[in-house]
Amino acid sequence: MARKRRAQAKSRMPTARNSGYSDGGASQTNKSLKAWNPQKLSAKTDIGANLTVLRNRSADQAINTPIGSAAIVTSNTHTVGAGLKVFPKPNFQLLGISADDAREWARKVRTEFSLWTDSKDCDLYRRNNFYDLQSIVYQGYMTDGDIFAIFRRKIPRQDMPYTLRLQIVEGTRVSNPQSDSMYVLSDPYGVEMRNTKTGNRIINGVEIDAEGAVVAYWISNRVPQDPISSGELTEWVRVSAFGANTGLQNVLQICHDTRPEQYRGVPYLAPVIETLKQVSRYTNAELTSAIIKSFFALFFTESANNSATLNDMLNDSGVEDPNEPVVDVSEYNLGPGTLNALPKGVDVKSVDSSNSQSTYDPFVTQCLQQVAAALNQPYEVLMKRFTSSYSASRAALLQAWEEYKLRRVWFARDFCQPVYESWLREAIALGRIDAPRFYDDPLIQKAWMNADWFGPTMSILDPVKDMIGSNLRVESGLSTREREAAEMTGTDLEENIAQLAYEQKLIEQYGLSKSVPAVLAGRDNPPVGINLAEEGGDKDDE
Repeated sequence: MARKRRAQAKSRMPTARNSGYSDGGASQTNKSLKAWNPQKLSAKTDIGANLTVLRNRSADQAINTPIGSAAIVTSNTHTVGAGLKVFPKPNFQLLGISADDAREWARKVRTEFSLWTDSKDCDLYRRNNFYDLQSIVYQGYMTDGDIFAIFRRKIPRQDMPYTLRLQIVEGTRVSNPQSDSMYVLSDPYGVEMRNTKTGNRIINGVEIDAEGAVVAYWISNRVPQDPISSGELTEWVRVSAFGANTGLQNVLQICHDTRPEQYRGVPYLAPVIETLKQVSRYTNAELTSAIIKSFFALFFTESANNSATLNDMLNDSGVEDPNEPVVDVSEYNLGPGTLNALPKGVDVKSVDSSNSQSTYDPFVTQCLQQVAAALNQPYEVLMKRFTSSYSASRAALLQAWEEYKLRRVWFARDFCQPVYESWLREAIALGRIDAPRFYDDPLIQKAWMNADWFGPTMSILDPVKDMIGSNLRVESGLSTREREAAEMTGTDLEENIAQLAYEQKLIEQYGLSKSVPAVLAGRDNPPVGINLAEEGGDKDDE
């Protein structure tokens, strides 16, 4: 009886309607939404279970379609270009040294670092120098979602005192081992396994401990299922992520996570793979149609007043008519300026070769604008199509530049800076670089290893306006001449000034001129719109 009363009371209770998203995006009654029930699951399921397919399709788009290739190549060109260069910035206040000593130390470190970076010995395979490796690593990270760099060591030589080497491994070679009984499959999709020897879980080749921290990577000797090999079986090696004694990184994973508990990266083109593929199919169909219609096609037809069939007329009947021209059917062909003799009673009709594609350009443009927005690259920059006004084109460049600068910061954090720090530790241990109290305190280490990384500069539409803005930023204290030189031209300020001083001395030697560049001296015809300091006012800054 009590149960019946509760049921009656419940039936009389008002139901919530139009609450929050119940009649909006979360509606289960709206005809356009009730059949749409996607699920957001864990990063292991959403990413890990789909990673192989995403990689394969992303690589196909990056290799075989113009837009997919342009998206990655454009980002690579503006983010990394010919390679990011280090500008050491030791924290001289914390280290207790003067600014001049810090600059002198930085110059020496850059020179010493170039001994290693400019040589192909930095590459385990001795194929590329450090700057070429950056381009390879960045493009691999964008295509596959992540890429790995392993710190290896080689015996030093007389011309290469450093032992540090980099081994670059594509993301496809980091996967769950498949051939040892000590590893137990934990899920039907093959994403997660368990290492029965250590008790750790292995997720897509990344071994983690009970707290989820990365402890090792499982790297195969070749890409699994690769049909071209030397006949060796695919084997996996466990590489510790950190040194057992030092705690320093042994393996660098270059990627950018977007979700917690995410252990593998997502390809850059993943959000737009379907759109790119459909645009590619549409483009190929239109291209094929245009090619077919470009041919001037002719068809032979029979005349109505002729009793003979076309087959009879085109085939040799064995009876020669001296009044008929000799016709060889095998010689019929289409080509520029070609005339063919036809038998009597045979007519020729052409096929309309017009090819109207009035809807192709606006439709594809709209699709590619959506692709560009999803990739955070303006359509004008992605397509190299600056047809709008100067202001609109510059706005597109500035927006793209923000994307490239952000990716440069990510890339420098994941790859360039850790490599530089590993090299610097060895250089100090060898005594080639002097860094007092380096091993006394982690904070002192960080102060010595602090550095900036600069690479390609932003494209300039109007050099005069950009120079005015650069000088105003320096005058207002919003930037420094060193940063402006690095970001605008990719050069070092001190090297520029030294070269300018030499050139000025050379000019004076030949009696051509004794003027000093206005930007350096703060006088003598500054650019329009720039109010430089009076002579001598910028001596401290210079």
